[in-house]
Amino acid sequence: MKLWISTTEYIEVGQRNIRTLLAEIATRKNAQAFSQLNLALPDPDPVLKKQRKDIAIYRDLLADAHVWACIQSRKSGVMGLEWEIDRGKAKSRLAKFIQDLFEDWDIYQIMNDILEAPLYGYQPIEVVWEKVGSYLLPTKIQAKPPEWFQFDSENQLRYAPPYQQQSPPPGLQKDNIGYLLPPYKFLLPRYNATYHNPYGERILARVFWPVTFKKGGLKFWVIFSEKYGMPYLIGKHPRGIGDQEIQKLADALEAMIQDAVAAVPDDSSIELVEATGKSASADVYRNLIELCNAEISKAILGQTLTTEVGSRGSYAASKTHFDVRQDIIDADKRLVEKTLNELISWIVEINFGNQTPPQFILYQEEEVDKTLAERDQILTNTGLRFTKEYYMKTYGFEENDIEISGEQPGTTPIAMQEFASAIQKRQNPQQLIDELLDALGDDELQEQMDAILEPVLQQIQNGKDYNEIMENLAAQYPKMNTDKLMEFLQRAIFISEIWGRLNANN
Repeated sequence: MKLWISTTEYIEVGQRNIRTLLAEIATRKNAQAFSQLNLALPDPDPVLKKQRKDIAIYRDLLADAHVWACIQSRKSGVMGLEWEIDRGKAKSRLAKFIQDLFEDWDIYQIMNDILEAPLYGYQPIEVVWEKVGSYLLPTKIQAKPPEWFQFDSENQLRYAPPYQQQSPPPGLQKDNIGYLLPPYKFLLPRYNATYHNPYGERILARVFWPVTFKKGGLKFWVIFSEKYGMPYLIGKHPRGIGDQEIQKLADALEAMIQDAVAAVPDDSSIELVEATGKSASADVYRNLIELCNAEISKAILGQTLTTEVGSRGSYAASKTHFDVRQDIIDADKRLVEKTLNELISWIVEINFGNQTPPQFILYQEEEVDKTLAERDQILTNTGLRFTKEYYMKTYGFEENDIEISGEQPGTTPIAMQEFASAIQKRQNPQQLIDELLDALGDDELQEQMDAILEPVLQQIQNGKDYNEIMENLAAQYPKMNTDKLMEFLQRAIFISEIWGRLNANN
């Protein structure tokens, strides 16, 4: 039998070899270490093994301010992106259907739920469907606690709540592992999951010990600050007094610490002594906490410069750190896109059959360079025309996004044609400028001035006395719109400057 490995090459294989090629050999069923069937696959997380607890212990880590800040920084890199439904090869009607459906959902909340997967390794998200007209559509998409689920020997997700169900979910069969879940029901974003570890890698597992040591360091630092941060009160008493008098002096010192007031005999004295030489000891706790924060930043963001206050480094080092963070954000973005595209494929398959689904994509909306846009506007107002290719290259438009009209705003075409013709003929510069200003038109200039001065004249006519007119004019001044007049003058000055530059050497 021939097994073609390319269009021009093949190898001879027998029927027995074919069965070997089609079969999976290295499986848990064949491994002696996992010979027993119908058992839940143990979670290989070393932290959970050592603590003998479930994944819920990682939620306590979110109470740490630095952990929370780093997680929000990582999530915001994806949550700040824009989204759209890319039609691709799908039908336009189908793409419009998916677009309208997604706009009715809280997409950013769903994205936030998906981004929990890197924290816990996996994040089951239940999809509740409902009959809407002639369609079966998701009406509720909600993340569920990961500790309610586990994987079997075939790496299939099972629903295994830690408590006894009062009534089993409808249509589900339970065994000693849990409930085997039906298709089209649970989205399962996972972070770096493998055959060996279908539970995925957990970022919070990487920060468990730094947070634990940080809490211990803070505890001892607080005790240290209480002990050595306040001055000592030393009471001195005469020799030979009794224990009862000494105890009264000690009680007075204790009261003085609380209330700053004490009554002592006139033959006793109190001395205030500051603790010195303890800054080196305090630095030990400070350095420990800073080290733990740095480890937390690296585990969540892959770098430290974007989170550590006072971090210093060269520009190249800073750029490298930001690039590392951006790479992680790009990976999270692909995770969100993959999960929502799987949901889209379910919707299309259930309601439309075997059709090519559109794609959910995230993208960074590029900001328009304001300075460049203002320059192009001024040039356009002089009559200069830009091509469609220029707008696509400069501002990132797609070809179908823009259309260059036949007429563009600016100086009248007649004036510009006369100006260009005059340049070619090398006529008198001053004469050309005068003609150009005449072409711009006194009527247009007067029209701009009338629009500006009309509210002023109305205030003068309607004013009762001089003081009222001045107050009204002061209030009216900030509201004057001089944009069109300024644009008109810019055009004249710009054209004059160009002509001056062209004839400077003549």
